[in-house]
Amino acid sequence: MLLAALLAGCSQRQSVQVTVKNPAGFHRSGEMVEVPVDEVFGRLQLADTAQIVIYNEKAEEVPYQLTYDEKIVFPVEVDSCGESRYLLQEGEPATVNTVVFGRQYPQRMDDIAWENDKSGYRLYGQPLLDTGAQLYGYDIFTKSVPDLVLEDRYALELDSLSWVRINALRAAGKQAEADSLLRTISYHVDHGTGMDVYDVGPTLGAGVAALMDKAGQLIYPKAYQTYEILDNGPLRFTLKLTFAPHPVNADSSVVESRIIQLDKGALLNKTTVCYDYLNEKTAIAAGIVIHQQHPDGAVYDEAQGFLAYADSTNNARAGHGVIYVGMAFPHPLAAAQVAMFERPVAGAVGHVLGISDYLPGDAYTYYWGSGWSKAGIRDMEAWTEAVRQTAAQVRAPLEIAVR
Repeated sequence: MLLAALLAGCSQRQSVQVTVKNPAGFHRSGEMVEVPVDEVFGRLQLADTAQIVIYNEKAEEVPYQLTYDEKIVFPVEVDSCGESRYLLQEGEPATVNTVVFGRQYPQRMDDIAWENDKSGYRLYGQPLLDTGAQLYGYDIFTKSVPDLVLEDRYALELDSLSWVRINALRAAGKQAEADSLLRTISYHVDHGTGMDVYDVGPTLGAGVAALMDKAGQLIYPKAYQTYEILDNGPLRFTLKLTFAPHPVNADSSVVESRIIQLDKGALLNKTTVCYDYLNEKTAIAAGIVIHQQHPDGAVYDEAQGFLAYADSTNNARAGHGVIYVGMAFPHPLAAAQVAMFERPVAGAVGHVLGISDYLPGDAYTYYWGSGWSKAGIRDMEAWTEAVRQTAAQVRAPLEIAVR
């Protein structure tokens, strides 16, 4: 009724109505929908440089973002098996707080790190691997606040004056003082917003997808070759990565590309991978590393399309809590399973994997991400249910109608 009143009150201004239907049997709140810019701006006869405002059924303004692929994205709320309507019209929108952000950190050997209001993530660059470090998968920065924190963490961790003092203390044999100063700047210490306490090692980490050779071994490039940040807030971060050619079975120069997308409020990153110059159907496995601190901590369901794992962090006795890691798959899986290593590698004992088939020319989409016991995830049961529901959401996408 409020939306109808708003429409009547704006009868002299053209409007577009977007109806969002929820086919699932559960309430959905904060999930982003996408509407083509051309469809809205064309109906409103607006120039590309025009601005719009969006209202929900309570006549409240809804934040939105224009994305690199010419979409209007905004959060919605829809009842179980219900529908909601949103009004879009020309106007000056309110300022939107930026809650997603990411960038490359060349001063930290080309790390790429990004975050939303739930968690932060990192992918390591080639300069770090050139030092001999074996860190291949996605890393996690835990967060206990909704604010953007990674810029401050990197600024502290890389503060040159502090490192001069730390190295001088070490050179003078004052190791305890050096360690004390290091703790004040390290992002491996929780300074009130969370920390880096996740071990990646030479594994898939928190959710990399890898092709599988005919012997069942995982094949994936270790570091990105090029990157492009396509969206950088306020509501969506999108990152495109390409990797150097590498052999897969009979194909000698397979080129992988990834598009990683993280929205405000999302527990999981949406990730789409493509493989150029791959000429035959190949198994693809997206997975989460299993650490020796909790070898039996994985839960998975092939039919429902999700994986979940409770990671005890890299120093469980230090009170760092539990990092919960999860994956969701919008399409049926060929298998979901735990694959243990023959012997532990850098504290890792295996992976929990969701396995599918990749056909040449396909775009393979899946979701991965994390939560933290010190940021509202009560226990493994609660995390499993959250990941299960995310899998149900991506398998029953919201239905959009524009008129």
